[in-house]
Amino acid sequence: MMGTRIGNLTDLKGIKVMKYIEQFKDGDRVSGIYLCKNVQNASTKNGKNYMNVTIQDKTGIADCKIWDPNDHGIDDFDKFDYIDIMGEVIVYNGSFQVNIKRVRKCSEGEYDPADYLPVSRFDIEQMYSALTAFITKMKDPYLKELTENIFIHDEEFIARFKNSSAAKTVHHGFVGGLLEHTYHVTRMCEYLATTYSYLNRDLLVAAAMCHDIGKVRELSTFPENDYTDDGQLLGHIVMGYEMVRQYAAKVEGFPEKTLSELSHCILAHHGELEFGSPKKPAIAEAIALNFADNTDAKLETMREALEAGSATMNEGWLGFNKFLDSNIRKTSPANE
Repeated sequence: MMGTRIGNLTDLKGIKVMKYIEQFKDGDRVSGIYLCKNVQNASTKNGKNYMNVTIQDKTGIADCKIWDPNDHGIDDFDKFDYIDIMGEVIVYNGSFQVNIKRVRKCSEGEYDPADYLPVSRFDIEQMYSALTAFITKMKDPYLKELTENIFIHDEEFIARFKNSSAAKTVHHGFVGGLLEHTYHVTRMCEYLATTYSYLNRDLLVAAAMCHDIGKVRELSTFPENDYTDDGQLLGHIVMGYEMVRQYAAKVEGFPEKTLSELSHCILAHHGELEFGSPKKPAIAEAIALNFADNTDAKLETMREALEAGSATMNEGWLGFNKFLDSNIRKTSPANE
């Protein structure tokens, strides 16, 4: 009988049907193929060897442990291999952990790579159209031409921008994450410009659209999504600053004062020197951009933390989040 068998078995193409990471529950026995995001040898205080493994699919990541790496059921595998695992899900410090009992390296054809890349929950093409729509309302001809050259005409940049993440692990760490973050920051900046009329709307919107473009060079593409050499040595703020000035050089007569203000917004968008900004905000538009960037980053970090914690407990505190520097909890249900 033709059809697809469900329950971590096999479909007709020989691709194993897995349980997605977002479906993991405490006590689950897991059997399926996952992308090995990272693997590292470690040892306990007593000198016992074990392995830290991070697995990934399109719904998220999960930390794993192999407590007996020398077991005959543990085959050799490496970072970015696809691995077929058997294990048990437990909750440790408020997060899921998988204790792997068996693992083997998979061969090409046993898996569909599309199942293993985390992707924005929003439609990428719709977001990009909404982002570029901000350009059409610009009145400053120089900023309009600059942003058109980046987001309308540079096909190589556009392709990478749409598929890049906004971070390795902190927030928006998925395909389309950089676009999603940029769009939300730009929307907030547009709102701020309409609320505080003394803000230069075109400058602020252009800065919002460009503030993180250096991340297309700071981070490698999926499935690696890791820092490049230039990402480690220079960082996205410096690279974004350089990129904007290179694009501006192609716009005839681009005003030096406008370029300096736009450059300053990019250099100052993390707000504080200790957070990686070479400069602290010195103009109103840089302050607005910093607040919008920080707001979206923290609220997305919170959303991801709440989503990750929703399967481990229904209400109450979710534990300390190092990125938010706080013990966090879900909001109480609204009174109806």
